[in-house]
Amino acid sequence: MMGKLLFLALIVGSSLIAKADDGQWTMATKDYANSRFSELDQINVGNAKQLKLSWKFSTGVFRGQEAAPLVVGDTMYVVTPFPNYLYALDLKKPGTLKWKYDPKAEAASKGEACCDWVNRGAAYADGRIFYNTLDAHTVCVDAASGKEIWKTRIGDINVGETITMAPMVVKGKVYVGISGGEFGVRGRLTCLNTSDGKIKWRAYSTGPDADCLIGPRFHPYYQSDQGKDLGVKTWPPGHWKIGGGTIWGFLSYDPETNLLFYGTGNPGSWNPDLRPGDNKWSCGCFARDADTGEAVWFYQWSPHDEFDHDGINECMLLDLKLDGPDRPVRKVLVHPGRTGYMYVLDRATGQVLSAGPFTRVTAA
Repeated sequence: MMGKLLFLALIVGSSLIAKADDGQWTMATKDYANSRFSELDQINVGNAKQLKLSWKFSTGVFRGQEAAPLVVGDTMYVVTPFPNYLYALDLKKPGTLKWKYDPKAEAASKGEACCDWVNRGAAYADGRIFYNTLDAHTVCVDAASGKEIWKTRIGDINVGETITMAPMVVKGKVYVGISGGEFGVRGRLTCLNTSDGKIKWRAYSTGPDADCLIGPRFHPYYQSDQGKDLGVKTWPPGHWKIGGGTIWGFLSYDPETNLLFYGTGNPGSWNPDLRPGDNKWSCGCFARDADTGEAVWFYQWSPHDEFDHDGINECMLLDLKLDGPDRPVRKVLVHPGRTGYMYVLDRATGQVLSAGPFTRVTAA
């Protein structure tokens, strides 16, 4: 419908939560693997036609809504587009408002957003809700009361930096990317302490190896990604300082290897004639140590991206038998790229195991 966004809850039977062991949705993509898969079976192909409206709630915000609501216990948490309100709704009293948190985001950030004032969601951990605001802050809110615990500035809207991504929380750390690749910003991933919001490290997508946290642990599989300071050398002189490579998609995490995976966005400037070269480390995928931020490998989906393909689509972590039922399981990363190819990579090394088109490809 036009106008104010309505959140709808659909039910079959009498309960919104079917299983105690899987009745919650605590992060934007459900789990660290980015599966977006629930084991709930209360709604199925046999009874889906019986779905009907249970209740509705208006956020009062007119812009595009991209944030999946969180469900924790008997509470639903909803983040809106700018002004980035956070609502807590009581599921025992369907749709009843428990509390509303207003981060008081700066109105000037609306003029810095390239593609609507969207927000892609929040994360819950240890009794707290973590999410980002368009004016480039990360906030931590008490899940029970709605009281602000801390608020940390991650970027600067005065140089075109905003945040639209959903954060990821792992072992006392929250990871946040930056948006604004169209406006001459320099992409980076920031790690903060969940306890106090203090910044632990930053890993840039362009520039010298030291800035990109590239060191002795960095072993990309392919020669094209090997070499010193490629984040400088694959750009015209000084252009890496406005090189984009922002992180506004979804992160994934492998607890077995303690590796964090994420894609990087388009290079800046948009006009490719102004930036000859591969433009590292834009339009690719980083694997990093979740504790230190050290880069372990990188693979570039689109060297010298000419079509704004970005590289930020989800990296799903799957265990697959790729070579037949009698072959061992491979631990892989699956990325449906905006290039039109479905990439399957070994998530320990970054080796491409498969890259087949899933649609008509016009630019390869």
